[in-house]
Amino acid sequence: MAAPAVEGAAVAVTALRSVLLRVRQAAERSGHRPERIRVVGVSKTKPVSLIRQVYDAGHRCFGENYVQEIIDKAPQLPEDIKVAFYWAFADQQSENASGYVAFCYAGGVPNLDIFEGVDNEKIANHLDRGVANLGRSPLKVFVQVNTSGEACEQMSKSGIDPSGCLGLVEYVKLHCPNLAFSGLMTIGNPDYSSTPENFRTLLNCRLEVCKALGMAEDQCELSMGMSGDFEQAIEMGSTNVRVGSTIFGPRDYAKKQQN
Repeated sequence: MAAPAVEGAAVAVTALRSVLLRVRQAAERSGHRPERIRVVGVSKTKPVSLIRQVYDAGHRCFGENYVQEIIDKAPQLPEDIKVAFYWAFADQQSENASGYVAFCYAGGVPNLDIFEGVDNEKIANHLDRGVANLGRSPLKVFVQVNTSGEACEQMSKSGIDPSGCLGLVEYVKLHCPNLAFSGLMTIGNPDYSSTPENFRTLLNCRLEVCKALGMAEDQCELSMGMSGDFEQAIEMGSTNVRVGSTIFGPRDYAKKQQN
């Protein structure tokens, strides 16, 4: 009975090694330093047993989308895993979602490392107040930018318009002392694909932010690129790529809904 699980784990480990090689090659082709690129294995809907196999192969950075899922998984995972949380659209509909994320940071998920998806002042304020009540160090956050030009209400994801990016970053830095602004992120198009234009838009946002705030560009990470386009994203300057299905296989959303 265990054979399929073992086989699945072996496939994931092999896929991870292939992804890491492709990351290094993309970085070297474009003159970037491979060691500065974070590969986040997006493990949403995947069992803890599979995550542990990838962990045992040496990987430490994982990403999740759903608050309850990350809370359920965290106690079963090694303490040195670094977890990135991506703001799932379904969770955004809950007015308590930011509080749940703050709870994750409090103790349910003590290794929560980065929150990707701050796209308005309300979310920033919720997170800031939540972290303030915990007595913990500031939570690293990325501001999410809508680089596709689609209206947010028409998309299954969010993101501030590029014209508002600098203002939101300034707000986080000036009014949210319990959040540590660490970079910008984008998902791309409504179908989760990306184009060079999407990546250039995020690059331009970083230029504007760094110039206005006197920041060095390497102090502002770029989280762009997923399974289908992470190599192109790296070549254009991404420092954080989110790779899920290429490592772990197709998502099992039916199982997620049953839970």
